[in-house]
Amino acid sequence: MSGHGPAKPMTSRKGGALKGVANVPGDKSVSHRSLIFGAMTVGETKIEGLLEGQDVLDTAKAMRAFGAEVERTGEGQWRVHGVGVGGFAEPEDVIDCGNSGTGVRLIMGAMASSPIAATFTGDASLRSRPMGRITDPISLFGARSFGRVEGRLPLTIIGAQNPGPVEYRSPVPSAQVKSAVLLAGLNAPGITTLIEAEATRDHTERMLKGFGAKVETEVTPDGRYIHLTGQPELTPIDITVPRDPSSAAFPVCAALIAEGSDVLVPNISLNPTRAGLYTTLQEMGADLTFENEREEGGEPVADLRAKFSPDMKGIEVPPERAASMIDEFPVLSVVAANATGATKMLGVKELRVKESDRIDAMARGLEDMGVTVEETEDTFTVHGMGAGGVPGGGIAEARLDHRIAMSFLVLGFSTQKPVSVDDGSPIDTSFPIFEPLMQELGASVARSNS
Repeated sequence: MSGHGPAKPMTSRKGGALKGVANVPGDKSVSHRSLIFGAMTVGETKIEGLLEGQDVLDTAKAMRAFGAEVERTGEGQWRVHGVGVGGFAEPEDVIDCGNSGTGVRLIMGAMASSPIAATFTGDASLRSRPMGRITDPISLFGARSFGRVEGRLPLTIIGAQNPGPVEYRSPVPSAQVKSAVLLAGLNAPGITTLIEAEATRDHTERMLKGFGAKVETEVTPDGRYIHLTGQPELTPIDITVPRDPSSAAFPVCAALIAEGSDVLVPNISLNPTRAGLYTTLQEMGADLTFENEREEGGEPVADLRAKFSPDMKGIEVPPERAASMIDEFPVLSVVAANATGATKMLGVKELRVKESDRIDAMARGLEDMGVTVEETEDTFTVHGMGAGGVPGGGIAEARLDHRIAMSFLVLGFSTQKPVSVDDGSPIDTSFPIFEPLMQELGASVARSNS
């Protein structure tokens, strides 16, 4: 059973070519941040194209609990009337962030430097994930946390009474850690500095600048230093959310492995801290083209065309690229299974602490489909079987993880026998239109018991 209702077994199978336009949802990272940053402004922020999956809806509900006015005005259209930096009210009830690690970690950071208390929980998957990587740095601002072993949810945070700025070197390449520290620094006087060894997705820095915060980035041999000047008055803005490159990965990768396919995904964010998958696919020999390249709201955007690519080759994916494609490794593994030769993914230990242990989940599922894999704590190797060479026929465990579920359903579009997933219900949390969108392109994917 999933955290949001009964299990939904799903099955996909090889069918005709995938053709058409895939209008994927708005970017989840930008959607979360639009709501949270809007809640910390003085005035009204208007949002277009918000992803309305359960993860983001849970963040909207949380912002209401902290005192902001959050209203849906139309499909993908929202308005947020903020309470200002340091203006959060103490929630009257527990904050349930559902399945969203991004939501809960960013919200913890945002409230950590305010003199209020809040208790956070989530579904079974989120409650199993350690939060120490967030509670450790926010404690430097003066926040205190009380939770289960390793800081697991349910967890209560008591915000700092008199926060001061901090300098924090992130021990892991994580945009969530970086964002939590910067959000906590907003209500601390002086300059808070976050240091990261390698670049992670930079939506927080870009968007904070757009809202009027002073954020400066300095690249040195010792790492990237991000300096935030605290206690700004954030100014509300109008936001158009670009389409999510992580969601786009599924129709794109499906087109690459389903014979005869030609799919266009318009208005995709090509933020360089998010585009590692597409660089990797091109290196493998994928037929990808970027059309109508432009900039919208400070983010590079293009229309992405993907065509069936039967001659892809396995490659070694360098560790420094991992942060820019950390959510896309599961579906890359599916493409790798349809390539010729081995694809070795390096520097992927962060996958061990996502919604599930994604390395283990993909390894066990691919083995069940007839694919040979190798894994270490920090690497994952898939031995490709060539275009259409994967036998399939197994049942993959989604482990309450939407990306695992969608990746195996994509695999089924190319396998000799159908591929089943034990529970597709977590897909609703991040990509609620996945099933009808893929069906419109011509894919055979459906609930197993329908």
